[in-house]
Amino acid sequence: MRKFLVVLDDSRECLNAMRFAAMRAAHTGGGVAILSVIPPDEFNHWIGVGEIMRAEARERIEVHYEVFAKWMRDKQNVHPELIIREGEPVNEILALISEDPEIGVLVLGAGTDNKGPGPLVTHMTRHAGSLPVPMTIVPGDLSKERLEAIT
Repeated sequence: MRKFLVVLDDSRECLNAMRFAAMRAAHTGGGVAILSVIPPDEFNHWIGVGEIMRAEARERIEVHYEVFAKWMRDKQNVHPELIIREGEPVNEILALISEDPEIGVLVLGAGTDNKGPGPLVTHMTRHAGSLPVPMTIVPGDLSKERLEAIT
């Protein structure tokens, strides 16, 4: 089964990327893998405090994930999997793609403000020619109706 890999973070554009991945998976018989990466700099504290912060970050991710997962299950009949990693987002995305041969497409959401599409999209597009899978960049300001029409 081909999986669409989408990144779960705190960005607004993440929502459209999630929707796109779920709708494409539903229409093509694929799956969705949702990756959330906890940056290592969040835990540069004493060991006990770092462990508490790590647990809180995982809990926050799982709650956020469940909102998307429920919508995917209920509306798209897609049952996503959650993968939580610690490290640098780009490195973790590339590592996961190389480890999981079922991942067939990377789906990223592009920001719409004057700062550009976002650091992840910027970095990944610079290296798009050497990625082992195709990448789809979903504009953050596409309407839900437009997303439905193009998927």
